[in-house]
Amino acid sequence: MTLYDLYLESGPKRKKTMVHVPALLGCIANGPTTEEALERTPDAIRAFLRFLQCHGAAVDPEEEIETRVAEQVTEGDWLGNGSPYLVFPSDLEPLTPDDVETFVTRAAWMRADMLALVADLTDDEWTEKLATGRAVRRILEHVAGAEYSYVRYFGKIPGLAGPGAMEKMGRERFLAWIDHVQQCEFDRLRSFTDAERSEPFIRGQTTRTARKVMRRMLEHQWEHLAELRDRLDEPAP
Repeated sequence: MTLYDLYLESGPKRKKTMVHVPALLGCIANGPTTEEALERTPDAIRAFLRFLQCHGAAVDPEEEIETRVAEQVTEGDWLGNGSPYLVFPSDLEPLTPDDVETFVTRAAWMRADMLALVADLTDDEWTEKLATGRAVRRILEHVAGAEYSYVRYFGKIPGLAGPGAMEKMGRERFLAWIDHVQQCEFDRLRSFTDAERSEPFIRGQTTRTARKVMRRMLEHQWEHLAELRDRLDEPAP
């Protein structure tokens, strides 16, 4: 049996809640209340384990699991949405080069799954606007832009002047560009110094560490991979 410590963020009334599972960096669960988010967490953990297994990781999605709430934050800004201001105890743990490689690989798997979902869409389906929710292309633009901003926090990314005017690019150029940007980001993450992998960086009200950056990169991409599946009515593996 595996025990997973959970870190929750919600408002003081415990309405909209996001559950973070640092032991499975990138895994989250959401709910309109704390109780519903916690009810969804075991299934969210198993879905994340299935994702890892599908890509060759040695995990068992059917293992017996147990969860416990290690911390619930109910004061702050943007709670329940993946607040950029929160720092959990696990975020302060230094990253090793092996950790970076593991999490970079995980991010690449998520991006590959996203692109596989949309590969066969027509151009109309690619840009179709809905009454609610974003077009597929806008989801990918949002994910790519956010990932760039996370890595850029640690300084300039060699080979990139910026994320680029993605909304003006044709489909093929856009896909090639976001792949290039991600590879430059990965190179930057792999080049982190010992200090960058272990020491907090404080800018304004925001404290970031290398592990927190990796957590938010993975959680954000995982969240929008689920959005794409819902958008396209595709079940998770």
